[in-house]
Amino acid sequence: MNKLKIAFTGPESSGKTTLAKWLSEELSAVCCDEYARKHLEKKEKYDQEDLTEIAKGQLTEWDKNTESSPLIADTEMLVLQIWSLWKYSSCDSFIVSALHNQQFNHYFLCKPDIPWEPDELRESEHERDQLFDFYEQKIIELGWNYTVVCGDLNTRKTTIRNALKNLY
Repeated sequence: MNKLKIAFTGPESSGKTTLAKWLSEELSAVCCDEYARKHLEKKEKYDQEDLTEIAKGQLTEWDKNTESSPLIADTEMLVLQIWSLWKYSSCDSFIVSALHNQQFNHYFLCKPDIPWEPDELRESEHERDQLFDFYEQKIIELGWNYTVVCGDLNTRKTTIRNALKNLY
């Protein structure tokens, strides 16, 4: 892996999209959006099989941007694995395989210490702290390089800038 690839991860409404868009502008990079929104906005209800389809769509979105450097991902496969485990107590092997094969230089784990922003696609307002702990546990198990991002927006941006200094 020779180009910079950064992923944002964490519970719902923890700042992933805001920070990914900001960082992509800061680095003049491509921001690869969360495919789940495109997929779920077309549906009234979803089921566990939809998560696999979302994973496939996300991988396609990343593949479209393989030539771009650097790449900032608004989400990644851990989000889908945790979503599946949390909601359905299991996870499709396709998502698990995609998770183990994804390659990012660094992950920013967004702490849900900011106000919840309601959205028709969000459903875990009161479990965000538990989910954050689940994310961090999984990231540690996977041995990923990561930085927890917390506080107000300016503090989060400073944390990200400082972490990126070590990647260049």
